[in-house]
Amino acid sequence: MTRPYRIQLDIKPDKPIDLPFIYLGEDGTLDALPGYAWDGASGPTWDTLSSMIGSLVHDIGYQLIRLGRIAPKYKEYFDQLLRNLCVEDGMYSWRAGYWKWAVLKFGAGSTRPSAEPKEERAP
Repeated sequence: MTRPYRIQLDIKPDKPIDLPFIYLGEDGTLDALPGYAWDGASGPTWDTLSSMIGSLVHDIGYQLIRLGRIAPKYKEYFDQLLRNLCVEDGMYSWRAGYWKWAVLKFGAGSTRPSAEPKEERAP
């Protein structure tokens, strides 16, 4: 990311979650900060303008779950939010519904700690 993005979530942690490039305040304000890296939507699909914000917030949510910063019960919240944000940004509701179905059915593995990408360095 080159610009910050802010969204209000219904998740309110007991104390702020302050990670490099991600901040989730006690009031539910999520900030994605410049330098955060994500690869757009995963799976057999194509990235469009209508999927960028949804996939960003969804990936951050899954990362917070993987890192143990929020409870796994929030997976379905982020799956629904993915759908809602994509529709708000102009995605056809049938396509967004298919995406929601796909992450509900196949996304659990991406919330496990073992799915957190490892930092790699060139020799």
